[in-house]
Amino acid sequence: MCGIVGIVGKGPVNQALFDALTVLQHRGQDAAGMMTIDDGMFHLRKANGLVRDVFRNRHMYRLTGNSGIGHVRYPTAGSSSSAEAQPFYVNSPYGIAFAHNGNLTNAYELEEEVFRIARRHINTTSDSELLLNIFAHELQNCSGLTLEPEEVFKAVANVHRRIRGAYAVVAAIIGNGMVAFRDPYGIRPLVLGKRKTDGGDEYMVASESVALDSVGFELIRDVAPGEAVFVTENGELHTQQCAENPVHAPCIFEFVYFARPDSFIDGISVYASRVNMGRKLGQKIAREWADLDIDVVIPIPETSMDIALQIAQELDVPYRQGYVKNRYIGRTFIMPGQTMRRKSVRRKLNAISSEFKGKNVLLVDDSIVRGTTSEQIIEMARESGAKKVYFASAAPAIRFPNVYGIDMPSANELIAHGRDIDEICELIGADGLIYQDIEDLATAVGEEHPTINRFETSVFDGNYVTGDVNQAYLERIDMARSDEAKSNSSSAEMSNLEMHNMDQ
Repeated sequence: MCGIVGIVGKGPVNQALFDALTVLQHRGQDAAGMMTIDDGMFHLRKANGLVRDVFRNRHMYRLTGNSGIGHVRYPTAGSSSSAEAQPFYVNSPYGIAFAHNGNLTNAYELEEEVFRIARRHINTTSDSELLLNIFAHELQNCSGLTLEPEEVFKAVANVHRRIRGAYAVVAAIIGNGMVAFRDPYGIRPLVLGKRKTDGGDEYMVASESVALDSVGFELIRDVAPGEAVFVTENGELHTQQCAENPVHAPCIFEFVYFARPDSFIDGISVYASRVNMGRKLGQKIAREWADLDIDVVIPIPETSMDIALQIAQELDVPYRQGYVKNRYIGRTFIMPGQTMRRKSVRRKLNAISSEFKGKNVLLVDDSIVRGTTSEQIIEMARESGAKKVYFASAAPAIRFPNVYGIDMPSANELIAHGRDIDEICELIGADGLIYQDIEDLATAVGEEHPTINRFETSVFDGNYVTGDVNQAYLERIDMARSDEAKSNSSSAEMSNLEMHNMDQ
């Protein structure tokens, strides 16, 4: 999962881009980057690390210009090298800077096509660079130095025809403006905002509405599935539907885990959807666990806190904060490598013993992916004196890999894959385990926007909305994106770095 932002302003945009990336930091902690345009030149800074560490004063001084784009990243496959940090750019045609959130499901086929037909070289393993070159190739046939809106929209339409998967994109084109577009299923989020200034209207796109809020932009609406947005350098806004048969099926895991609670995505309040999840799950617990003597409901900070509070109200039992989170440790779910996740859980959370001692506790988390965090959190509860520890997941059991940009790549690394609930319960060491039903989850989110009648739920049910994912593809990404593959890739990068340093 990544976060993207783009602004066409009337004054310098570097500080606004920085602030927006900071509030999108939860979407990726591996790398950050920013590209601005000033006087027909790109100014780029990108590196591994958090936003606050990547951009220092000396970098901000150089990132001049009234338009630009930014990106925060965590890798779902292969390399985590700083060379794969975004934005990417190409010099032809025009000069295009590019940032992407998502994952292409036909990237392997496209690699040969880009080289053979477009005669373009891909320098990284990132499908974002691949997508950039496909977009650039489609713009190659445009007639003049200045792009007309219809030329931009034709290029995006051709991109939609050639690629498959999930993608939200923002691109800055020297001498022309900003282009943003979203995949025809709307799997990955993208919002459009506007800010009025004395010099005229400024426009902004971002992965979540909270990024707009942070820099004083007003949310206009979500970019529709398949739609493209073109903002000229002068601030003229043009939009057009560029997909032939768009279907609105946003990723439901955005609402379960990734998005901030103060964001609105596809017209849905993330906070309200999580309250609804808690209500639905609380009702299920009341039905199926009526015989259990639950003394207290305790959330696993922070995503599940609103959900747990609603469960406590449904069960009419006390809600307590039993864990204190160290805010300077990254989110363990998006940390690369199982070993690193295991080491970080105890540094990330500390139990308040008095809230557990002598009690039957119900722990609530947003989801259970690999089970590493759940197992250790339950151990902490027992060490703090809990008599019994029950566990509730606000999401259904995650049994299938994600292919649309979320780091759930290998089925063998998912604790629920091929196991029933009793087996999972035993593995994580709980006295009882209950999952949200998939129908209740869809209803909980859909209540906030009744016109959306389908969500991307493949990690729970194995139904991939793009219709192009088969077992051969899943096996291929399993090999490329498992923890073992990432570890080998990181080792190779370290060896290359060491060799480079020796040559110096």
